[in-house]
Amino acid sequence: MAEETTETVAEEGVKTSGKLKLILIIVAGVILAAIIGGGVAMFLMSGSDAEPTVESAKPARAIYTKIRTLEGNPYFTVVVPSADDRTHYMQLYVEAKSRDDEVDVALTKHMPKIVSVLNQLFSRQSFDVLRTPEGKVMLQQAALAGIQGVMQDKIGKPGVEKILFTGFIMQ
Repeated sequence: MAEETTETVAEEGVKTSGKLKLILIIVAGVILAAIIGGGVAMFLMSGSDAEPTVESAKPARAIYTKIRTLEGNPYFTVVVPSADDRTHYMQLYVEAKSRDDEVDVALTKHMPKIVSVLNQLFSRQSFDVLRTPEGKVMLQQAALAGIQGVMQDKIGKPGVEKILFTGFIMQ
């Protein structure tokens, strides 16, 4: 009987110490999780009081300037040569896109020079080339380069971002 009592006490001691270890492990895990969570929260909530130095770069608003002929017409009309020896006409409505008020004023001020450059450009075109989408794009790029050249000479910067053909008629 004395042996039985010793075994029972030993088994109860093992059960108690096993439960105690399990409780200690759980408590230690909870404390560790709380410490890590608190550290993460402090890191995320602590920020610099200084304002960010990088401002969002918002592009300036677009300004569209109608390119008008010397007579004040909003379009250009030119005769375009073709391989079939017939007379063909091209009528273009042109607008210049910029983002600077200075460029808008300069376009208006130097309109006679711009119109002259564009008239020369448009009258050198071939009807057969302009019938293709690529021909129209090439004409648009040439018009942009011509106007940017005038702006570079007059105000020291190209200024014009894009040339838009808002009307394009050929017959």
